[in-house]
Amino acid sequence: LYHSMFYNKLPAMWAKVSYPSLKPLASYVSELLERLLFFQTWLDLGQPLVYQMPFFFFVQAFMTGALQNYARKYSVPIDTVDF
Repeated sequence: LYHSMFYNKLPAMWAKVSYPSLKPLASYVSELLERLLFFQTWLDLGQPLVYQMPFFFFVQAFMTGALQNYARKYSVPIDTVDF
């Protein structure tokens, strides 16, 4: 851990459980804080008008969920809904 921090690299133990990133450690931490702020603001103030897709770990799951919510709301088959 110390070696990675000294050389500004993402520690391997963090990379195993993190979103994919090729950024140096300082930039990674800065981006992580931005992501956390985005989600904390979402919790505090409700759904945003615009979703910043790079902040999601698995964008496909978010998009699938949006399609499912739309299909349920308007009572249409999910396989007929598309972006």
